[in-house]
Amino acid sequence: MNIKGTSIVTGKVIITAAFGEERWNSFIAKLAAKDKFFSSMIMSVTLIPVEKHLFFLDEMLKEFFNNDTNQYIIFGRVAAKFALSPGGPYHSYLLTKDIKQFVENGMPKLWSTYYDEGKLTGRLENNIVHIQLSGLPIKHIYFEYMIMGYFKQALKIFGKKSNEKKIKSIANGDDNIYYQYELKDT
Repeated sequence: MNIKGTSIVTGKVIITAAFGEERWNSFIAKLAAKDKFFSSMIMSVTLIPVEKHLFFLDEMLKEFFNNDTNQYIIFGRVAAKFALSPGGPYHSYLLTKDIKQFVENGMPKLWSTYYDEGKLTGRLENNIVHIQLSGLPIKHIYFEYMIMGYFKQALKIFGKKSNEKKIKSIANGDDNIYYQYELKDT
C-alpha cells in the first residue's frame, strides 16, 4: 500500500504553522538519520510505502505531541480544511451541493486519491451516513482517527453538523472501520 506525499506536505504545513520551520527541519533531519527514505524531497505526488508513512507519523507524534494518538483526529480535520476549502486541491468534490453524491461518490474518490489500497464506502440513508473502511493491509489507528476526523470536517464544510457513532473500530480490535454519522443542519 502506498500513500500520496500530499499527507506529508500537509503535515509540514500543520507542524510549521504550530512549531516553526526550524523545528520542522530539525525533525526531518532526525527522521532522515533514522531512515534514508526521508533524506529525499517528498512532493505531493510522491508515493510513500505505508510502512514509511506510519513511521513518519509515529515519529511526529513522539516529537511534537507526546505520543497522543488523538492528534490523528485533529490532523484529519486540518487536512480536510486544507484540501476541501476554497482554493484547496480537492475543493471541487464539494461543488456538487448534493450530500448523497458527496458521501457515496466523493469520499471514496478522495480515499483513492490518497491511497492505492483499501476500500472506503459511503452510504446515506435518511439522515444517517454510513462510512466503512476495509481491506487495509496494516491495522493502524491512524487510518481510523485520521479518516474519520477528515470526514467529520468535510461534513462541517458541507454545512452539516453530525453526531458520530463508532460501530467497528481498529482501536477496539476490529479488522475494519465502520462509523455512522447522524446529520443535522448547521
